[in-house]
Amino acid sequence: MVLRILEIFRDSGFSGVGRSLGILLRGEGPPRAQERADYAPWIDRYDAMTPNRRDEVRQHIERMNHLVRFSVFISVRSKDGASWRGAAASVCRQLYPHWSLYLICEASEAESMKAITEMADSDPRILAGVVGAADGQLLKPALATLDGNWAIFLSPHDLLAEHALFWWADALNRQPELKLIYADEDMIDAQGVRSAPHFKPDWNPDLLRSQYYLGNAVAFDTGLLRDLCVCSHEMGGTRAYDTALRCSELLASSEVHHIPRLLLHRSSAAIDTLSQAGVEQVLTAHLKRAGVQGHVTRVPCGHRVHYALPVPAPLVSLVIPTRNAAALVRTCIESIQRLTVYANYEILLIDNGSDDPEALTYFRELETQPAIRVIRDDREFNYAALNNAAVAQAKGELVGLINNDVEIISEDWLSEMVGIALQPGVGAVGARLWYPDHTLQHGGVVLAGSKGIAAHLHRGLPAGEPGYFGRAVLTQTLSAVTAACLIVRTSTYRALGGLDEVNLKVAFNDVDFCLRLREAGYRNVWTPYAELFHYESATRGEDLSPEKKARFDSEVAYMARRWGVALDSDPNYNPNLTLYFDDFSFAWPPRLSVLD
Repeated sequence: MVLRILEIFRDSGFSGVGRSLGILLRGEGPPRAQERADYAPWIDRYDAMTPNRRDEVRQHIERMNHLVRFSVFISVRSKDGASWRGAAASVCRQLYPHWSLYLICEASEAESMKAITEMADSDPRILAGVVGAADGQLLKPALATLDGNWAIFLSPHDLLAEHALFWWADALNRQPELKLIYADEDMIDAQGVRSAPHFKPDWNPDLLRSQYYLGNAVAFDTGLLRDLCVCSHEMGGTRAYDTALRCSELLASSEVHHIPRLLLHRSSAAIDTLSQAGVEQVLTAHLKRAGVQGHVTRVPCGHRVHYALPVPAPLVSLVIPTRNAAALVRTCIESIQRLTVYANYEILLIDNGSDDPEALTYFRELETQPAIRVIRDDREFNYAALNNAAVAQAKGELVGLINNDVEIISEDWLSEMVGIALQPGVGAVGARLWYPDHTLQHGGVVLAGSKGIAAHLHRGLPAGEPGYFGRAVLTQTLSAVTAACLIVRTSTYRALGGLDEVNLKVAFNDVDFCLRLREAGYRNVWTPYAELFHYESATRGEDLSPEKKARFDSEVAYMARRWGVALDSDPNYNPNLTLYFDDFSFAWPPRLSVLD
């Protein structure tokens, strides 16, 4: 048993120690890497519908106050063969009975029309529709008369899970103000074997600009579709992406809901491929409608928005605290000066009581450079206080918190981060940080339950790997980013009171700051296009002394008191994914609520 505990601790890393005990005490395994990514037993344990679960769903439906009606659309084409029959059958098997199924085919397809007419005769909820081959228009004249007030568009190769409509209806009973609801999905082959589950984050506008992550498991309020002038009976590929982007322009985040359950299975033999030119076109149109200056390029797993910088570009104050560490500081500052193409910045080097002759000599040399200020601050080490005092003296419109142990490796790192930080609603912007061995150190921060507080996404991922559904290589909204390299508007930093120098002198002050930004209505953004090496606390060392351990324990306790359940429910990290490891493997069990 002792060896097993040590093995779990080794696999979990620092942030997972408290949670690892939960694996053992609550029986939440399997914790071994080769087992925790095995999808088939995970489905059997957590996703399979049993007779008892079906009874629970039916009883819950009987207690619903609001019986939502759904209109489900399937386009029937002869080229798809009989696959549409499976999609239609999956609608007919729904535990939630309040639906209408619209089977639509073109007027020229007589054989398909005959088949769907026969199916319509078997159930009054199934309706046959004909659309002109030339214009493809159906919805616009019919939206006002649809049998349901929510629309779902299925590919002929999609299969709805039998409880799918129930969960959509349940969400609307809990939050009737919703306008768009999406769910998780996976792949299924001809033999019914499921694979590649896409456990999505909650509403993530920056990830949506990077890829169409919503997929096919989406339900739309029909009034919203009318407002958007959506008039086609099909909602696949680029058209679906365009509609989602238009929704992002109209809807508040409170009107969008994500159901973290696998409600749709997509055929592995018939995946929609997005036209790259079409994607760039709809993204460009979206930016124009949103009043955003920038352009779009294709990148692995999606697209990148290059946000235009204003002219003149604003001054950025880069704050670098240090004690001695001349070699590290030299590497950091020289890499900034050598590589950074963004010209309008100043460096504030905060000398926290240095006494090494080499460091003092180097710092005096730095003082002779016009864009560098060396500020002596001899107080006891307090990372938060050092940064706050420096930001109070910063002249820039934006401020960058920079560790002394980072090295710039991408020349447009600051241009990228400033461009994002200047966008409406953005709080902190974080960078992609690499260990010296070219494995990922920081792919953004995930809030972690128990006593872990926070962990780095994709930690240890080798360079060149895209990560989970491309999330290691795409810009996205996250709950927090590390202050090893963080850009934020100076006015915002000051308005929030900066880092918490009373309760969080060393650890978690960046996470707390990001959560306070989120609490104030900002969104934090991580970008993979600002890249640095991070040698990770090279001069501070591990907190092993009794005094440092006591301080760290108090900071953990403060974070737990201050943020409570928020640490257990990160909206940008799916509850079906583990908090015990950094590799996006499955949670055993998922952190999902039960029916009530």
